[in-house]
Amino acid sequence: MRRYLGLIILGTMLAAAGCNDFGHVDQGRVITYDKGEKTFVMIRDISPDPKKPDYTGLPPVTYTLPADPDETGPAPAAGHLMKIDLDKKEAVVFVSPTKSLATIPYTVIEQKKVDPKSPLVYDETTKKLREFPIIDQQRKTIELYLEKKKTLLTFSVPDEYFLLPRDTWRMGDEVRVYYKKPGQSLRFMNITKTDIFKK
Repeated sequence: MRRYLGLIILGTMLAAAGCNDFGHVDQGRVITYDKGEKTFVMIRDISPDPKKPDYTGLPPVTYTLPADPDETGPAPAAGHLMKIDLDKKEAVVFVSPTKSLATIPYTVIEQKKVDPKSPLVYDETTKKLREFPIIDQQRKTIELYLEKKKTLLTFSVPDEYFLLPRDTWRMGDEVRVYYKKPGQSLRFMNITKTDIFKK
């Protein structure tokens, strides 16, 4: 619903821009963000169903943030974890050296439903979710909190995957851009960090 309403908002923006000069909308999950250069790289959503995004569109695409700060939402967090499939027990990750996606089977150590305000995942001092992933080098386990699914997951993976960089197991923010020239966003929405219902 949030993504659908977001598209309506962007559609309204496009209409206001002029009937003969429509731009384009793109959406993806951020894998790299350069604060100094004000650029980010994302993996596109290729799903035809707004309710079921599929962040597997390769190759990755690079955008600059809008020059107008009023057209820019919260800065995006980056990560290489595209998807966790709790049913198939698989993780889809972006592998930087090969610029490809890998599907990695995992073994569940513990999986339970946890409310976002639970002390297991929420830090009362900072009033924020704890920082995930939590990687235990001794037990060789990875702990993630999947906020949308309210699931705290601890799992293990084969040794060759456990040695991958920490950001392999972090989900980047979902973002949406409006642009006219490829790579140059005119409007930027951080879907993950934007509550369109908040007044």
